Amino acid sequence: MSASLRKFLITRILLTIPMVLILITLVFLIMRILPGDPIRSQLGPRVSEEQANQLRERLGLNRPLIVQYGEFLWQMVTFDFGTALTQGERPIKQELAEKLPATIELSIPAVIFMAVFGVGSGAYAAKNRKKPVDYLLRLFSIVIYSIPIFFMGLMFQIAFSVKLPVFPLAGRMDTLMQVNFVSPTHFYVIDAILTRNWPALGSALMHLILPSFTLGLALTGVFIRLTRVNMIEILQSDFITAGRARGISERRLVYKHALRNTFIPILTLIGLQFAALMAGAVLTETTFSWPGIGRYLVERIQLRDYTAVQSTIGVFAMFVAAISLIMDVLYAFVDPRIRY
Repeated sequence: MSASLRKFLITRILLTIPMVLILITLVFLIMRILPGDPIRSQLGPRVSEEQANQLRERLGLNRPLIVQYGEFLWQMVTFDFGTALTQGERPIKQELAEKLPATIELSIPAVIFMAVFGVGSGAYAAKNRKKPVDYLLRLFSIVIYSIPIFFMGLMFQIAFSVKLPVFPLAGRMDTLMQVNFVSPTHFYVIDAILTRNWPALGSALMHLILPSFTLGLALTGVFIRLTRVNMIEILQSDFITAGRARGISERRLVYKHALRNTFIPILTLIGLQFAALMAGAVLTETTFSWPGIGRYLVERIQLRDYTAVQSTIGVFAMFVAAISLIMDVLYAFVDPRIRY
């Protein structure tokens, strides 16, 4: 590893720490600024003051704000979030350890489809600029981006699960198969491959296709338009003109030389859209009854589970910050000029 790359990585890691601190601090403050008493919302209006005070003392909500903030920071660092109000003695950390892999397993295929289809379509539109296929792809990108994810998911469920029963309607795996399926990592696809449980793998993939396709398709419009604009600019560059003069095929110029020079803005967008996918997963998981962290957050909000909500949002914030750091590292490898 070169000195410039090492210096760049250390700088980005040090800059990520205050960013994460700001994010989780905002989570802490917002949860306490919101109107209403989380204890009485959870226990009901008829609860006695003594019972409410006992729960406040157990959760530490009767302590000074600065003490609560310090405890919250320590929980974020140690990933020990205590127990949820609505889950008895079940630790929040255990809940998130089961839900987060489901969301990641849903988001990764969506990102791959979003990037491959969006970038490929954008490059093809740029190659055929001002032709009918270009106008069709531009129109498609606008329409697909404007459709709400939950509506698109419902339409796909009606089309491919009800009218034409090709894919399962909801869940991560067939119910009867899931009862006997052991998943130590909670990544169903990986665990099914490692244990060579091919029926479970097939069921997991069939349940994964429709929600991940919905999630990825909803954001392909941004990639199509960004890739098209950058590709049109690069295709007018001098080195492309020189390549044409030397007899290099148009296909090779577009998909090898020109597309390579669009990677920086595309990587930037992948990082941003992955964070957007995590947010969009809340709607997708709710629509497809996918037991991920997004659906878990919605359920805890509906139940006014104060401790689970702030812990889940804090994990979301740290996850997004980690993705941002990974994207910055990838920039340094793709374009060495960023290191200086």
